Amino acid sequence: MAFEGLSEKLNGVFKKLKSRGKLTESDVREAMREVRLALLEADVSYKVVKDFVKKVTDRAVGEDVLSSLTPAQQVIKIVNEELCSLMGNSNARINFSSKPPTVIMMCGLQGSGKTTHSAKLARLLKSEGHRPLLAACDIYRPAAINQLQVVGQKADVPVFEMGQIDPVIIAKQALAHAKDYGHDVLIIDTAGRLHIDEKLMEELVKIKEITQPDEIMLVVDAMTGQDAVNVAKSFDETVGITSVLMSKLDSDTRGGAALSVLSVTGKPIKYVGMGEKLDDFEQFHPERMASRILGMGDVLTLIEKAENVMSQKEAEKLTKKFKENKFDMDDLLNQMKQIKKLGSMKSILGMLPGVGDKLKDADIDEKQLDRVEAIITSMTRAEREKPSIINPSRKKRIAKGSGTKVEDVNRLLRQFEQMQQVMKRFTGKNNKMSLRKARKQLAGMNFDKIQGKGGGNIPKF
Repeated sequence: MAFEGLSEKLNGVFKKLKSRGKLTESDVREAMREVRLALLEADVSYKVVKDFVKKVTDRAVGEDVLSSLTPAQQVIKIVNEELCSLMGNSNARINFSSKPPTVIMMCGLQGSGKTTHSAKLARLLKSEGHRPLLAACDIYRPAAINQLQVVGQKADVPVFEMGQIDPVIIAKQALAHAKDYGHDVLIIDTAGRLHIDEKLMEELVKIKEITQPDEIMLVVDAMTGQDAVNVAKSFDETVGITSVLMSKLDSDTRGGAALSVLSVTGKPIKYVGMGEKLDDFEQFHPERMASRILGMGDVLTLIEKAENVMSQKEAEKLTKKFKENKFDMDDLLNQMKQIKKLGSMKSILGMLPGVGDKLKDADIDEKQLDRVEAIITSMTRAEREKPSIINPSRKKRIAKGSGTKVEDVNRLLRQFEQMQQVMKRFTGKNNKMSLRKARKQLAGMNFDKIQGKGGGNIPKF
């Protein structure tokens, strides 16, 4: 994830401050020098770094902070608040029109992920109850129209296209089509270039004039660092963007662009791409991003992801199975699939407070859940419903079918049995175990050390 290096360095600075107990003004200024270097190494704009460090220092050397019982915590609090301020304080939202359809014009350079992220945005808006329409106005890049159709189909959003004719005509007709067929959002995927040129800008200005977009969203690649900020500045000066969508923020990029965009352009980041899948897409929350940078996790985003992959009805059904002690291997398999939808294990664990810094050197095998899934799917329906019937010969067959070892099958069965015992204690007539305690015990049962041909373990924290 972006900011990994910055997060590590900032945590090192704060660890030093915490170890000193009482702080002096020189302690704070020394720490701020290290913070400045960390931000510059993360490719944050020099002017932005200079202003940021000055604001934090001015607030941190005050008497109220230095004389407090927890001065280091006060400094961290100030850094957190200033990071939020740097990225916008509150999360900015789409400028929806009072008279549908709301027109969102997507622009950016080639390679920024504009087409894919147009579909990601459409998918997200559809999940929120909107009826989006995608318009294919990139007629120059080979297979661009076909790519939008493919990702549009995956997002279950219709695509309007007229082939390789004038993109201004396509945009005009797409707007008329959206009005006629009741689409309340029109997302226009415009053409990009390898670099900013006059022809590109002229075309964007014409599409802007003909469609009068409510939102002009620039897609920038986080991996390009400060170049992304320069691109945003150029597009804003010529076309007049209203917001930024930062793609590839899951990469090992230094992430400085995300901290510089608002200060340099005055335009907020509204969405971020966090991976290649269509659901690896989030609304940008400055306070949550600041929390991730400072190693405090991002539990709210994790909860939202969980709510998106499991409906209230499914949760109630699962709770009922827990209470009736009818939770079987099929239910466990479904839970594994739900976890996989949340993202990679590293990204999930990285959202938990205090875990991110421990993951730096951890060798997390992302295929662990796949191996557990392979074991369960190698069982017959009867075996999944009643694992107690699995005898030694069945275990050999399951291990062979899943590409694992018999001891891996045994381990999974033992852990499943432990889960059932916890649930019995919770649901029994003489139950004295609280729901919180049951959840805690169940959460502690890691399905680790299940090794296939690749091997590897999920570390425990």
